Amino acid sequence: MNTIVLKDQHIFEEMGWFMDLGLDCFGPGLISTTGTMYPSLCATHKRQRKLVSPVFSSKNLRRVAPVFYEVVKRLKQAMLNLATSGEQEIDVAHFMGRAALEIAGQATLGHSFDSLIEDRHDPYASALKSFIPALAALSNYFQLYAFLRSLLPPTWRRPLMNILPSRRVKNLLQVIDAMHTNAADIYAEKKALVVEALGQTTNEDTKAKDLITMLLRANAGVASEDAVPEDELIAELSILLFAATDTTSTAITLVLERLADNPDVQGKLQAEVLDAKRRYESEDIPYDELMALPYLDAVCRETLRVSVPAQLRVREARADSVLPLSKPIRGKDGAMMNTVYVPKGTLVFVNVQASNVNKGIWGEDAREWRPERWLEPLPDAVTDARIPGIYANLYVQ
Repeated sequence: MNTIVLKDQHIFEEMGWFMDLGLDCFGPGLISTTGTMYPSLCATHKRQRKLVSPVFSSKNLRRVAPVFYEVVKRLKQAMLNLATSGEQEIDVAHFMGRAALEIAGQATLGHSFDSLIEDRHDPYASALKSFIPALAALSNYFQLYAFLRSLLPPTWRRPLMNILPSRRVKNLLQVIDAMHTNAADIYAEKKALVVEALGQTTNEDTKAKDLITMLLRANAGVASEDAVPEDELIAELSILLFAATDTTSTAITLVLERLADNPDVQGKLQAEVLDAKRRYESEDIPYDELMALPYLDAVCRETLRVSVPAQLRVREARADSVLPLSKPIRGKDGAMMNTVYVPKGTLVFVNVQASNVNKGIWGEDAREWRPERWLEPLPDAVTDARIPGIYANLYVQ
């Protein structure tokens, strides 16, 4: 896994047709410009990462923390309203989806999609929610898409899609157009505000509460050769929202499910959070204090270990390669093998879930949800495995 994801990531890349699909649906954003298959897009990806990565620094996340609290308070009120109105059941997963989109919208774009208190139709939100179902309805034709796309000039692709007599194709195109149109409108609005702020002498940077404003200001401050064009920034908006919403809502729902099934853990976590709240006059625990709560961190890590939101990743070998094995295996000829030859064009499945519950790495209780393991010294096998990821020793997608 370390070789595929880190060491030889230039060899094991996203499937070509998958990147093409991302380019056609979202535009030239981060997920559709990665890899070395198209050198020009590779340069685009590096430029985008250079600009975007600093925006997600701890400093900037602290700035948007009040947005998270504001949305959570509205979520709490919405669920209380249902409970006090005599509602027998509350669909928690549904509310987590709505809350995740609102948090992503507010923190990323400074745009409210959902008050949470009442139902409200937002065309951008509806398009984002409809994208996966609309795309899945055409999954049987992905191979045909990959073949035909390579034969058609770029200027022909969309006009031909427009005249296809398929209701499912037209539905997907409507969703894509809605995402792009609304992203472009929000971008234009934010750009006008940033241009106005840059023309003032006051330090407006401290007032930036959303990531796109920070991104636009960062883009305005770089050399022209490093600046990201508008079409790429617009594509980034929908990509950031889409990528953040489903994974976030799934992860939060899984945490809540685990806490409901383990009231003893729920009690410990509640005590830790309430103790932290008592140390401040405001109800809002500061960002750094929140990140430093050990049991909260352990609950999140353990949930993401046992229940990975995206359990499987697929990579395509761009060149012949050799993958080292963590343990020798016996080949068909009876000989022991320490490596596996991977020919160019091979699809490699990275089973994140299997790695995170591997008894050979995590011990006999690997499949057990036990947050306390993160408050204890981890087995040497975990460190030796060199599992890549944003959390040390834990691969999460």
